[in-house]
Amino acid sequence: MSEAVAITHPTGLHARPAVKLTMLAKTFPVPVELALAAEGPWIDAKSVVKVMGLKAPCGAVLHVRAADPAAVAALVDLVRRGFDDGAG
Repeated sequence: MSEAVAITHPTGLHARPAVKLTMLAKTFPVPVELALAAEGPWIDAKSVVKVMGLKAPCGAVLHVRAADPAAVAALVDLVRRGFDDGAG
C-alpha cells in the first residue's frame, strides 16, 4: 500500500522531523519506504540518515509505502500533524 502526503513543516523533513518519522517507522515489523516521486527512488524509512538525505523541503510530496496499511496511515498522519511540532 502507498499514499502521498504534502510536507507542511516549515523546515521540511530535517533533523527532528526525520528522527520522529524514523522512530515511528521502526515500530512496525514490515519494511517502510519513502520517496519524493511515485516511481522512486525509494529509501528505507527506518534509516534517519537516508530520510535526512532526501532533503525534502516544505511543500514536497512525500510518498509512503509498506505492506501494512497501518504503517502507511501512521506515517502519513504524523506528516499531516506537522511532526507534532506545532509548526505544520
